[in-house]
Amino acid sequence: MKKEHIPNALTFGRILVIPIFILILSVWDSLASHILAALLFALASVTDYLDGYLARKWQVVTNFGKFADPMADKMLVMTAFIMLVEIGVAPAWIVAIIICRELAVTGLRLLLVENGGTVLAAAMPGKIKTFSQMFAIIFLLFHWQLLGTMTLYIALFFTLYSGYDYFKGASYLFKDTFK
Repeated sequence: MKKEHIPNALTFGRILVIPIFILILSVWDSLASHILAALLFALASVTDYLDGYLARKWQVVTNFGKFADPMADKMLVMTAFIMLVEIGVAPAWIVAIIICRELAVTGLRLLLVENGGTVLAAAMPGKIKTFSQMFAIIFLLFHWQLLGTMTLYIALFFTLYSGYDYFKGASYLFKDTFK
């Protein structure tokens, strides 16, 4: 495989992990299966960093990568949160807020591109949100309930804060909304 294809292959691999992750948590309900799912999720999470790093380093950023990388991240994280509700280790109300925020920010990104081509880059609160969400998922799958729950609430805070931050920065798009 050519090195310029590696970042996109990592992204595609992250998408392919999702059904395996679901299968592991759906078919077997044991601590061992949860740990296996946590390790698989952790590996997939590392590729989230690695694909972007390699694409920038090798200057092989592609339209596929720009589209698929954030989509793969959201698909993986949302799937994991839904499965955490299914296995009874995460409250559905927190997961619902996280998913709604992800959908709202994705919609905002589309609106920004449509209204002038602005690309909404990830700001530090959004990066902390992603980092804390991923660790909360891993900790909860390991059944480290206290640490997982604390990290989940940190993730919830940064989910809300970063969503507010993105919408505040793009508030000019909505200036005529309530006239």
